[in-house]
Amino acid sequence: MQDQWSVADLALTSRLLVGTGKFRSHALMRDALVASGAEVVTVALRRVDLDRAGEGDVLDFVPPGMHLLPNTSGAVDADEAVRLARLGRAGTGTSLVKLEVTPDPRTLAPDPIETLRAAERLVAEGFTVLPYCSADPVLCRHLEEAGCATVMPLGAWIGSNRGLRTRDAIEVIVAQAHVPVVVDAGLGVPSDAAEAMEVGADAVLVNTAIAVAGDPVRMAEAFALATRAGRLGHLAGRGAVLETAEASSPLTGFLS
Repeated sequence: MQDQWSVADLALTSRLLVGTGKFRSHALMRDALVASGAEVVTVALRRVDLDRAGEGDVLDFVPPGMHLLPNTSGAVDADEAVRLARLGRAGTGTSLVKLEVTPDPRTLAPDPIETLRAAERLVAEGFTVLPYCSADPVLCRHLEEAGCATVMPLGAWIGSNRGLRTRDAIEVIVAQAHVPVVVDAGLGVPSDAAEAMEVGADAVLVNTAIAVAGDPVRMAEAFALATRAGRLGHLAGRGAVLETAEASSPLTGFLS
């Protein structure tokens, strides 16, 4: 069954987005990206040789056909995020940008004020902006109104593998959004991805949980399957949640 979704004009089938950080080698990263079946891969602009002068740059190991999503990881304010985004567009040729503004090194929590400021500026400059943000329904509404192509609320702290700690807020964000909701950060095991999809997220982005796994290739495949399973579960529609037991088969009348 084809179950396409889109980010602006980019039509996609896979609802798993992946990252490129923390892998033990570029070759292992490439194999995991292939196993994930993902169509979009994000890469930190600070890790990329935009002049392509060196050998073995991370971009050399991104499988052909994947859409590159440069991110502004490391930016501490809107000005720095905008500068990084401009460099990324000049060096990669794509106007897609995953906006990250994370001034707090302990939590890497996104700065809501600077994120919104940067989003407004980048949208005005023609970027397709996918903002990483806190799971704040009000902020997500403002980012959508600013023209962002998605909202990307966190599930938990970046790289924490703590799972979907923001489930209640994600449900509210999904209910109000008119752009895709991509749960980004903190998902640690495939069941976390399935849970995010079951509550109605359009996609998930996973990096650390795959990259630091004992077998990243197998974990990438597991996340792909879980994302798909969660999406199918959401489309199927959950049955009523009851306070008491209800037999699956009738307990009376079957002997008469």
